[in-house]
Amino acid sequence: MDFALTDEQELILATIRDFTDRELLPHEDEVERRGHVPTEVADGIRRKAIEAGIFAANMPVEVGGAGLDNLTMALVEKELGRVSYALHHLVARPSNILLACVGPQRDRYLYPTVAGERMEALAMSEPDAGSDLRGMKCRAVRDGDEYVITGVKHFISHADICDYVILFAATGPDPEADPGRGRSPQRITAFLVDVGTPGFEVREGYRSVSHRGYNNSVLNFDDCRVPASQVLGEEHRGFDVANTWLGETRLAVAANCLGRAERAMDLAAGWAARRTQFGQTIGRFQGVSFKLADMATRLASAELLTLRAAWKADRDIMTNADAAMAKLAATEMLAYVTDEAIQIFGGMGLMDELPLERLWRDARVERIWDGTSEIQRHIISRSILRPLEG
Repeated sequence: MDFALTDEQELILATIRDFTDRELLPHEDEVERRGHVPTEVADGIRRKAIEAGIFAANMPVEVGGAGLDNLTMALVEKELGRVSYALHHLVARPSNILLACVGPQRDRYLYPTVAGERMEALAMSEPDAGSDLRGMKCRAVRDGDEYVITGVKHFISHADICDYVILFAATGPDPEADPGRGRSPQRITAFLVDVGTPGFEVREGYRSVSHRGYNNSVLNFDDCRVPASQVLGEEHRGFDVANTWLGETRLAVAANCLGRAERAMDLAAGWAARRTQFGQTIGRFQGVSFKLADMATRLASAELLTLRAAWKADRDIMTNADAAMAKLAATEMLAYVTDEAIQIFGGMGLMDELPLERLWRDARVERIWDGTSEIQRHIISRSILRPLEG
């Protein structure tokens, strides 16, 4: 494996780094105070990202994206990860689930989303179905050429500003289900549902301490009718559609954590080199310097796991366990690094005059969304034991 970046990758990363420094970081404090991104700021960032050619960089060239490979996208996500996700997500990487669009769906959803004209939100989690998606209660019942959808989704990110949702709903029992082997007892189907469809309501969600400004919503579906033509992928094969997304998004989460950890590391190292106590800089005390050594080692280890998984994804040999290892290592590393960074700063690390307490708060959700750490450990352990019938 060649660890050197290509000239093209170096150029792309320089562009992303400059964009982040100029167009995103200056708005962090305002977003933190307001709890949302002002519309004019969001529109400006999205417009500039499109002009810079970095919008929808993950999508194939043939659908209007930049066509970056997984390894380069991981490096891009690492750079963007330095900033609040409320701002970061505006430099959009549309969900690759949309590549399942066919026929008119492509003109109505895929192409406009890649062009930045429309925005999607993924609607999967429910009050009683978080990690256990088999417990999904939102249902879609076939009625002629339509489906009638009833149920509730929650924790749906940026649904307050999206144009449509990619909804996952139960569409009947699975006659081949084997719950003992972890298979779903019910079949799931993915749908494209426009905001404003009768029977579909978007309500304000919960106030999160992580990633303020990147808001979540509650979605209510009350006999919401959608045409059968709005099915994304095949009927009853929603998990197949979702699985194409999970690996990519877990790599993105891992890469984002690398960027935040580097930012926290830089702050802590700078403080340790400047702060004087007992007649010398605190970095000269092993109690501080050894913290930095452990932080750097864990960061480097998580980075190697993440980039290895992305490298394997480009060769179509990445397994679910590879993506799970990257997410598990990077998210738990970020929690450790931000916590230790605050310890090095002491009380000042908890003051909102510095971005460190924000990085610390934001780190907490990374071990929960897109698959909890416990789910990642389950995936990894089953990949080891299942071939042995253990």
